Amino acid sequence: MSSPPQAFAPAQTILELGEAFFDPVSPASFPQATLRFRNDRWAARVSLAHLDDAAWIDYFARFTPLPGSLPQPLALRYHGHQFRVYNPDIGDGRGFLFAQLRDDQRRLLDLGTKGSGQTPYSRFGDGRLTLKGGVREILATEMLEALGVETSKTFSLIETGEALDRGDEPSPTRSSVLVRLSHGHIRIGTFQRLAYFGDTDNLGRLTDYVLRHYYGDTSGDPVRLLDLVVDRTARLAGQYMGAGFVHGVLNSDNINVTGESFDYGPWRFVPRWDAGFTAAYFDHAGLYAFGRQAEAIHWDVYQLATCLRLLVEAEPLIEVMERFAPRYREALTAAILWRLGVKPGADDVALAEAIERGLAASQVDVAGFFHQSFGGEIPEALGPAFAEARGLLLGYRPRKARDAFWQGPTCSLLIEEVESLWSAIAERDDWDPFNAKVEQIRALGAALAD
Repeated sequence: MSSPPQAFAPAQTILELGEAFFDPVSPASFPQATLRFRNDRWAARVSLAHLDDAAWIDYFARFTPLPGSLPQPLALRYHGHQFRVYNPDIGDGRGFLFAQLRDDQRRLLDLGTKGSGQTPYSRFGDGRLTLKGGVREILATEMLEALGVETSKTFSLIETGEALDRGDEPSPTRSSVLVRLSHGHIRIGTFQRLAYFGDTDNLGRLTDYVLRHYYGDTSGDPVRLLDLVVDRTARLAGQYMGAGFVHGVLNSDNINVTGESFDYGPWRFVPRWDAGFTAAYFDHAGLYAFGRQAEAIHWDVYQLATCLRLLVEAEPLIEVMERFAPRYREALTAAILWRLGVKPGADDVALAEAIERGLAASQVDVAGFFHQSFGGEIPEALGPAFAEARGLLLGYRPRKARDAFWQGPTCSLLIEEVESLWSAIAERDDWDPFNAKVEQIRALGAALAD
């Protein structure tokens, strides 16, 4: 088996928190391991791209410890509000923290799993992941990365040879184990668990840990932490909207305190600019609908503020929470202008709002609109709903030239295409359409990149 090179930078910082934060666990033993996806772009950034496929499978299906990183997988402990109902009986139930390491920018990153077997928090679940679920997560993370959203990266997907029964899709179905590369797995729900038990000592320890390792701040100040989380999560909410993305399950255990999106279940990209569009069939009240995502994330961050109230007075925390809305508006404006391909100008908020109104009124295809209008020229064929935006754009300059990519077909990822890509795999074991889609998405990302 190959060994990681000298440039590989393992870490074990999570162990500083102590046993109150995790449970050592063992991975499942799978009957087979067929490599379906490896993210060599990001493997290069963490000095693991040199691994041959056999070594890759050994690390990311059998979970042989990476040298110098964690000696054993850890199931992280947390609570959370799920659809606004507090649940103290959750935690890593089908995944664990496998390793920590640093990238080429020296950022601390986690390699976490999905579908790696049962843990003390599995409850009645089998701890497994369907192959379809893994394929969908690759597509979500690749598309979000291309569209400029702060997201976890799908690092590996390996088919595991088990037949899984699921009540909400045809069964039995194929199984997989996924590894994600993420800027930490500390959730708002991690703080909620400590507050639930009144554990102020560990709450303070966690606050200090997050500030030092994820924000480079040695103050240990809970108010400072909340301010940083408000900033990052408001930015994420704006990026979701600019990407036309609906996460689907914005529970407080799914909100990372670094403001990075992760854990993709019933996600969707909107076909039209519809505030009421929902991704999860079980979200009957539309709590996490497209247009309510900023509200949902703000509500979750308020739960963090409530936890931190055990450490500091309420007034400065309230003041920080009031910054969420203007920061969200700023982030949404920046996301729309970036996707439109124009440089910031004098009327940024007015322009972004005019585009939102135009998209809502015209009900044109969202991805098609941004594709056709990249560089700041909205075609007349898209209709009079964009007259205001066209007028405002006269004062704007392109962020970059329109290259050949924008002359080709629109790269979108609506549910019908996702299902078609999966059907090719499920019915014929044909991965070519899926692989071609990943390449198209990466071409979109290159065309959008600064």
